[in-house]
Amino acid sequence: MTPITGPEAWLGSRIDYRQDGLHTLSPDAIAEIDAALPGVGDLDFPRITPETFPLPATGGFFRGLGDALRNGRGFLLLRGLSRDRYSTDDMARIYYGLGAHIGQAVPQSYQGELLGNVIDVSDIEPEARGYHAGGAQRFHTDTCDIVSLMCLRAAKSGGISRIASAAAVHNRLLETRPDLLETLYGDYIFRRMERDASLGSGVLVKPVSIFSRESGSLSCNVSGSYPNRAVAAGDTVMTRRQIEALDELERLAASPEFHLDMSIGEGDIQFLNNRTILHGRTGYEDWSDVTRRRHLLRLWLAVPSWPALPANQGMHGAGDHAGWLRQRRPGMELPSRYLHEMDRRKAAIAA
Repeated sequence: MTPITGPEAWLGSRIDYRQDGLHTLSPDAIAEIDAALPGVGDLDFPRITPETFPLPATGGFFRGLGDALRNGRGFLLLRGLSRDRYSTDDMARIYYGLGAHIGQAVPQSYQGELLGNVIDVSDIEPEARGYHAGGAQRFHTDTCDIVSLMCLRAAKSGGISRIASAAAVHNRLLETRPDLLETLYGDYIFRRMERDASLGSGVLVKPVSIFSRESGSLSCNVSGSYPNRAVAAGDTVMTRRQIEALDELERLAASPEFHLDMSIGEGDIQFLNNRTILHGRTGYEDWSDVTRRRHLLRLWLAVPSWPALPANQGMHGAGDHAGWLRQRRPGMELPSRYLHEMDRRKAAIAA
């Protein structure tokens, strides 16, 4: 219950990501990436490593990016990869290769995908999670150290990435509503998606602290759906103060003073410190054809040099990963294969 004084406590209204969080790859860096790409060939993603995707000079930048995100503002937009130069599958291989220099990719759902396809397939996939559904997203965090997005195809219109500093929200609550901040340091009951639980650790319901400093620094774990799922299922009853605290956190983060809108263009890659950055997106207009829909790739990265996530945070962990990876099929994350499978399933539903 003391203020956060580091650079992670920023206000979106006072900074410009194009000056404070944009890094453009140099021609030499692009040349290294181009030289590394043929070496991975048709390797399955787990075999794309710093050894199979070598970046002799540029690799140092990516190896240091984890600590830069942890000790700085917590966000970076990487620009310079020309979307027109590479196929969608080669973009995925480059993205995974860059991520391998930063940390270890972890699976993102019961399906075991190491590289998530962020696209609206809610008309195809039953019980689609947020990254497989369209529309706006409330501010939330995921379960990893770094969450990253690469844009393959922009929406017809809209779909802007919106981020906010959890530390800045924390500090304002300390000033104006310390009672609500204290509540956010207490336990909420979260209920996971049933398939994530049954095919993972088996743990369906978990107490979670929204704010924690057990790791030695502030970390935030917030979801708009998991606590409400717990209430709907009868696992818990949220108090009025708990509801008010979540609503006030969301209201502050979404206010023009706090949030920062970041346009991720085709070929751009966004990296966020998932422990200190709240992220969401604005609503968007999309295409009905699956192959033309807004399409991003997502990495969840674990960084070995970071302290462990507090035990009272994070909805997924090692106990889930082993089970989830049993569902994974080699190459299933490749965008061409993924879109082909979605097209096939959509046609089957229509028939």
